[in-house]
Amino acid sequence: MKDTPAAGHNGLALHAETLAISHGYDPAMVGGAAKPPAFMTSTFVYPSAAAAKELHQAFFDGTTTSLSGHIYGRLGHPNLDMVEKRLAVLDGGEDAAVFASGMAAVSATLLSLLSPGDTLLHSKPVYGGTDMLVNQELVRLGIRPFGISDGVDEVAMARTAEEALATGPVGLIWLESPANPTAAIVDIPAAVALAARLGARQGRKVPVVVDNTFLGPFVQNPLALGADLCMTSLTKYAGGHSDLLAGGISGARELTSRLKTFRTLVGSTLDAHSSWLLLRSFETMALRTGRAEQNAATLAAFLQRHAKVGSITYLGFLPEGSREREVFERQCRGTGSTFSFRIKGGEAEAFRFLDALRVLRMAVSLGGTETLICHPASTTHYAVPRERREAAGIDDGTLRVSVGIEHVDDLIADLSQALEAI
Repeated sequence: MKDTPAAGHNGLALHAETLAISHGYDPAMVGGAAKPPAFMTSTFVYPSAAAAKELHQAFFDGTTTSLSGHIYGRLGHPNLDMVEKRLAVLDGGEDAAVFASGMAAVSATLLSLLSPGDTLLHSKPVYGGTDMLVNQELVRLGIRPFGISDGVDEVAMARTAEEALATGPVGLIWLESPANPTAAIVDIPAAVALAARLGARQGRKVPVVVDNTFLGPFVQNPLALGADLCMTSLTKYAGGHSDLLAGGISGARELTSRLKTFRTLVGSTLDAHSSWLLLRSFETMALRTGRAEQNAATLAAFLQRHAKVGSITYLGFLPEGSREREVFERQCRGTGSTFSFRIKGGEAEAFRFLDALRVLRMAVSLGGTETLICHPASTTHYAVPRERREAAGIDDGTLRVSVGIEHVDDLIADLSQALEAI
């Protein structure tokens, strides 16, 4: 995929790196302040009773209004407007809906677009929180999930779709590409084509939603590949400093409007301060993403050569000529900076290695300035049943590393001394 300019200020075609600095904010809004302030208020004063009625009509009935303004923080606020405009333009969507966490965004999408009796097609594996929601809560609500065994095999996709159709209409296709933590790739255009065929057969559109958390908008743009919605845990690379929680969905306004309605009802709107932090972080996202990706390539090469490492899922090592490689090169502009590797041995060896680290920090999450590492089987994917977890490639020797922007020599030195502890 190529990075192409998008419409920006005054109709100019601007690149994503430029749009990330200021899109969605006009200094004239607040007396010429170069940076947006945080609007720390829970409610907004109406200029008149008639204006109050007009604003509520516009919000709840979708009518047009000559007024601009806000009502209450749960319904929306100025900082949220800015974040949503910026995320939408980076993802290439008509609009975006931003939530108080990544899982709030995932939950809103699945719960608002699926109904009892529907089936759900999803790639495997998916993030542990998504897995629990799909296989526990959705099942409880009468929605049956069907996992696609191979995301680059169109025959496997179609076979799973037939199994789902035999149970009920397919309400949605959920893809995580690359997957957490195995970096499994899904052919997004192939899934979009499958969704079109399914929609024609059942007389009902099948939205395709892609979790783009592992790469983010500077490395992959699912909407440009035909997806209807792009989900990103903004806690990760967008926030980038491990100091906020947020999640975003970009895409067609028809769909994001439904998500915003759901958000209003369940109260999962992102607050003003976190929105303000996100606006700050968007500005350096391209730089942080690039530096972390460079570091990750160096660390991956070191780990691949080490005698105590059994395997590695780094995207740059996908075999030349393989279907996975072809899909990766067609869909992505880089490798990202999060991958997994397997220590030879099992949990005991993995734990000794982790406890010996001094620079890398043992914690869940990813995409921060600091390098984080965790043991998925006992943390992020602990609640996933062992059989399903191991079938997806997550065993007791698997470690996930999110490479940060420290000096790469220090990271390698720390990995080296910790490996010696095994």
